[in-house]
Amino acid sequence: MTNLEYRLNYFVDAILQPTITTGIEMLLWYAVFVGAGTAEVAGFTREYYLSYALWGAFFARICTSWMYEYRMIQEIDTGTINSLLVRPMSFYEYYFSQLMGYKFVTTLVSMLIPLCVVMIFKLPTQLSRLPMAFALEFYYLILVHSISFVVASIAFYFNKVYSLTGAKNLALWLFTGELFPLDLMPEPFRTWAIALPFSAGVYVPVGYITGRLEIATVWQSFISVTIGIVVVNLIGMVMWRKGIKTYAGTGA
Repeated sequence: MTNLEYRLNYFVDAILQPTITTGIEMLLWYAVFVGAGTAEVAGFTREYYLSYALWGAFFARICTSWMYEYRMIQEIDTGTINSLLVRPMSFYEYYFSQLMGYKFVTTLVSMLIPLCVVMIFKLPTQLSRLPMAFALEFYYLILVHSISFVVASIAFYFNKVYSLTGAKNLALWLFTGELFPLDLMPEPFRTWAIALPFSAGVYVPVGYITGRLEIATVWQSFISVTIGIVVVNLIGMVMWRKGIKTYAGTGA
């Protein structure tokens, strides 16, 4: 039963859920253009928005880590973190290696979905730009995991930290550009949102492969994500060290 559960979870996470999510988001954008009765929105046609919704749902699946964030919080809450503290790798590295391995495997399988849709419906996508987009996306995953590490470290000090995961995910849903392209925001919010490192999760890589953005914006995102990684990891390191000093591990 356990083996069956793993296989079923993998099928749902890598194939079924991305397919359903992509279909819903593409239908929503199709309905927007039909309801508005216009051929373009902000200078882009319906096909560009359908392509954005298609790849946006795909990249959004890559840059989420709530499952591992829950596990990290649970380790601290229950006291089972004791067994991890004596291992040769750190708590951060232990879950980071699991996250990256899982994302690589699921990405290879689920990528077939947007590729097939793009080829069938001939949606605007520059496939030659995919390697750079994936490089930015997996670099952004380091920041995502670092934020999850900070949230998990709060469990040393407070109870019911799980609610922060939901609030964080809702905020990222907006600031990554999964909900809609960030360039549709009014100024000055548009400039701020694109300059933040969170836009590297969906908006920048998807905008780059669909032709909305050029390589200069991608390099700016790399710089922004690098700054975010440094700042968030410094905060996480301080919170972790202080938390470990007061940690009792009575739940183990």
